[in-house]
Amino acid sequence: MAKDKRVLAKDKAIHKAKTNMWLYAGAIRLIRAFFFIVGGPVKWFGRENIPTDENFIMVAPHRTGNEIFYMGFGIMPKQFAFMAKKELFTNPLIGGWLRNVHGFAIDRENPGRDALAIPIDILKTSKLNLMMFPSGSRESEDLKGGVALIASMAKVKIVPAVYQGPLTIGALIGGLFNKKRRAHMAFGAPIDISDLGRIKKEQIEIVEERIAQAFKELDNTINPDYVYVPRDLHSKGKK
Repeated sequence: MAKDKRVLAKDKAIHKAKTNMWLYAGAIRLIRAFFFIVGGPVKWFGRENIPTDENFIMVAPHRTGNEIFYMGFGIMPKQFAFMAKKELFTNPLIGGWLRNVHGFAIDRENPGRDALAIPIDILKTSKLNLMMFPSGSRESEDLKGGVALIASMAKVKIVPAVYQGPLTIGALIGGLFNKKRRAHMAFGAPIDISDLGRIKKEQIEIVEERIAQAFKELDNTINPDYVYVPRDLHSKGKK
């Protein structure tokens, strides 16, 4: 019975994440207009690297909540599915909204098979792409192996992306008139890991190295002098 409930929960998550394409499209257009009014135009790099005829996983170092939106703007009209911690789904309003814009819940403490099964199914059977942050948090630069496993099993490429710019929406205000407050977003060439064969620990490390190198190259493309300071440390430095 418990196993049946897990299967039903997984199927429901997959179904929700693949429906409501129109709601996602409408929402992201409204959010893009808001960000333009608040922060001005975005400086894009490498948008030609985004695949147009195949699904992919887009990965980025998790520096700010802002990058989530700019990644979404960058691939339009294509759309993302994304995983979020299960705690966000306990609130009926927030959880309902997340599910209707292709979000699905993951237990970070005990990920289980669904952490792989749901995104793999989405990539294989829908027109949705997957947004992932390999480090898992804004305070860490250590990459995790989930991206490699999902990309290999779904047979998709990994598109690296990097954000440089204000770390809060408030810090973006005035970007319409002040270029220093504007966001910069860079996309790298898709990383093909089909040459690695079956993904084990050694192959995961190779994929992590390829992603880390791509992040460095993209940062250099935008601004070679850029140094990321986590928001919490930045705030402490001002005190």
